[in-house]
Amino acid sequence: MDLKSVLFIRRDNIGDLVCTTPAIRALRIKYPRAHIGVLVNSYNAGVLEGNPDVDEVFVYEKGKHSGKGRLSLAFDNIALMRKIRQRRFEVAIGCSYSYQKRLARYTFFTGAPKRIGFGPQGSGLPWLSYNCNVAELKVPIHEVEAMMALLEPLGVAGPPFPLFMRPNPVEVERIRRLIGIKETGGARGPIIFHISSRRPKNRWPKESFKALGERIGAELGLQIVLLWSPGSASNPLHPGDDEDAAWVASSIAPVPFAYRTTNLGELTAAMSLASLVVCLDGGAMHIAAALGKPVMTIWGSTEQKRWHPWGVPSVVLQKPDKLASSVTVEEAYEAFKGFFSRIKDGAGNP
Repeated sequence: MDLKSVLFIRRDNIGDLVCTTPAIRALRIKYPRAHIGVLVNSYNAGVLEGNPDVDEVFVYEKGKHSGKGRLSLAFDNIALMRKIRQRRFEVAIGCSYSYQKRLARYTFFTGAPKRIGFGPQGSGLPWLSYNCNVAELKVPIHEVEAMMALLEPLGVAGPPFPLFMRPNPVEVERIRRLIGIKETGGARGPIIFHISSRRPKNRWPKESFKALGERIGAELGLQIVLLWSPGSASNPLHPGDDEDAAWVASSIAPVPFAYRTTNLGELTAAMSLASLVVCLDGGAMHIAAALGKPVMTIWGSTEQKRWHPWGVPSVVLQKPDKLASSVTVEEAYEAFKGFFSRIKDGAGNP
């Protein structure tokens, strides 16, 4: 097959797009001369900055992220789809773990002759179906593996590549100096705490982060850098954890360095300095994995088999009731202490 152009459509969250980067890499290896485009949203687009496997990124805005009126937003997105149609992509891939009507519509409106996605064999309505269906998944697999399965009609197979994100070296150096980090790499960098998660069941109390941070600082003598999703909790477009982060930062002794990132590039650069990342389930966890960082993550209701940190040493703390708040500080500290010791000794996972 002489494939000239492919468009990936990944219209959901940060972690979903990070978990698609191995499939993009696999397609680039199989078809090195193909033009690879990716349609993303303004919230997750930063994931692809500096990605050498992507030739073109198309960005649209979701209503909940834009603040624009519906009519203005609709005109913007129609113009974007017109631009995509002018590129005459041969293949459009609807990147989702299962069939979605809206995603099928997006692939149809690209005008690509071949439209690939998970789903039933036709619905009778071409704008609600793919013309190259991949059988829907019968057993749970990781999101990375599911995205690889979508490439089978293009003759791409094999074990997935690692996740990929590339921090901007200039930004990394700026943040390193700002934080005052003298050494990075291995066990010499700081411990990154990222305290945010979108889902209520996946959130760990700020009091627990405070207590864990104090024990890590006092008993292990490790530097902590605090990161979070920026924005006030009351922001209707981009709710964040500014208030909780300020409380945690002012409550831990010794005081951690609290860094309020303003974009995904800054978050990626800051996380690249870590020796180990402590976080909740969410986009930050997948960014850490894409940077090759060991991850200890406190989980709530998310399915581990589908979303665990891919390809890096990791510890996932999850209780039977699927509430992150049920994980105790003592459990988290003992898990951290053992995990950090293994990382420091180069052992990784037990």
